[in-house]
Amino acid sequence: MKEKYKNTINLGLVIAILIVVNVLASLQHTFIDLTEEKRFTLTQPTLHILDNVSDVIYVRVLLDGDFPAGFKRLQNSTRDMLRQFRNINPNIEFEFENPNEGETHAVNMRREELSKDGIHPVNMRIVESGESSERLIYPYAIFHLGSRSIAVNLLENEVPGIDPQITINNSISLLEYKFANAISKLRRAIRPTIAYTDGQGEAESMLLADLNRNLREFYEVGRITLDSIIHIDPQEVPLMIVARPTKRFSERSKFVLDQYIMNGGKVLWLINKLNINIDSVRRHDNFIPWDYDLNLDDLFFRYGFRVNPDMVQDLECSRIPMVVGRVGGQTQMDLFPWFYYPLVAPRSDHPIVKALDRVNLFFPSSIDTVRTKGRVDKTVLLASSEYSRFQMIPAPVNFNILRYDPEPERFNRQHLPMSLLLEGEFYSAYENRVTEELEETLRSLNMSFQPKVEDGAMIVVSDADFALNSFTTRGEIRPVGFNQYEGRLYANKDFLLNCVEYLLDDQGILEARSRDIQLRLLNQVRKRAERNKWQVINIGIPVAFVLAFGLGYNFIRRRRYA
Repeated sequence: MKEKYKNTINLGLVIAILIVVNVLASLQHTFIDLTEEKRFTLTQPTLHILDNVSDVIYVRVLLDGDFPAGFKRLQNSTRDMLRQFRNINPNIEFEFENPNEGETHAVNMRREELSKDGIHPVNMRIVESGESSERLIYPYAIFHLGSRSIAVNLLENEVPGIDPQITINNSISLLEYKFANAISKLRRAIRPTIAYTDGQGEAESMLLADLNRNLREFYEVGRITLDSIIHIDPQEVPLMIVARPTKRFSERSKFVLDQYIMNGGKVLWLINKLNINIDSVRRHDNFIPWDYDLNLDDLFFRYGFRVNPDMVQDLECSRIPMVVGRVGGQTQMDLFPWFYYPLVAPRSDHPIVKALDRVNLFFPSSIDTVRTKGRVDKTVLLASSEYSRFQMIPAPVNFNILRYDPEPERFNRQHLPMSLLLEGEFYSAYENRVTEELEETLRSLNMSFQPKVEDGAMIVVSDADFALNSFTTRGEIRPVGFNQYEGRLYANKDFLLNCVEYLLDDQGILEARSRDIQLRLLNQVRKRAERNKWQVINIGIPVAFVLAFGLGYNFIRRRRYA
């Protein structure tokens, strides 16, 4: 009897310990990161942001429900990431919900409200038991802080020819960056100011409307006429965008820009080196582009780059419509690859372009790097494919190139740079050129000439048209990067927004964007060949282990109590 009571007490203690352990585990989520790439370890900038969250941030994740394996991974990874955030700071609260759940009328109302906030579903095709069906899924997380909210798209755009599992993997890799970035923007007390230069024939505001609409969610956006001012304070305007200038910069305007950079200001250069567009080619049988006289070459050379007076051609390109005939009195159109419109797939692991879809450029020029007086790190962000070349001017541009099949051996230049990030020590283009009269004028204005900056940064893209939006026949604004002929949205706007984020990122949040999570896929050939063997191992060994344990336990028990 005593032995029986003792066993009962021991069993009760074990059950009680298990209950306590489970309760503690439910209250505190913890883990040990043993992965090679430390996929479950947050970066220091993210930890710093979370440590400073003092108000409750509520996150609605619209990804509840049963999904196929790929979306299930995204769902679980999102939940795990938010748990990590909540463990560090309990002010991070989250809840999963299914926007497609409920009565038809309520679901339609919910979808309409989400659509007004720019949240649109993804149409996913599901095959179950040999039957195919479609389901609308909302891969979004909405972050709320007080009356403000930010919707975060959890799913990266699919790239044609890329395994969807890789797209899911890239989406999981970017979760930390997207969540930390959303929290940082919600907590931002003062909105930074971004200014476009004006007065040199830059792109009109209507052509930048779509980009500005996205920028104005988190920044103040305006325009500055360089000839009307003498100084731009980087503390007030941390970023300047020079968007498609077509007229010559005066020395005064150049000096203002130069000193802005020397005082720590960041610049995004969107430069068209040549005066050419598709409409000009259509209007002329042999259009000969010419070089814009912007008077910026000396600045660019001093900062470490040169935009060449050429046009990059690439076999990886988007298509344009051409008339191929008339049938029944109606014009017949077809799409042809236009080598002057490269489709650039970023190859760098830099946070600006990591996991980015292809960017569609229009008549871009190649960029050369130049040796500088100070140390400047130059990173190629966008470059042509392995089958590219450049066409120098003066040379005519026409549509005759479409009459013949391209010869790949003639496209023998690889990876021509078309966008550069430059960081480091920049020296002024006016060093040793400032007169005593100018120095006296600067002193009278409580200013001084700055000969260099030690931690400057700028980005140059040798095409400005890729940043502009087009319009429908009804005057509606198309998204930047939308190809109306192919019905495809390219990553032009994502690239631009990433450039802005990087140049204005003073917390290092983009460090999380460079996280690389390896996708270790099974060898499909070996999987089929060795299927039976691994089924026996995975099913038979556990069963054999249990049987062996049971037989051994009974044998020992009989010998002990016989």
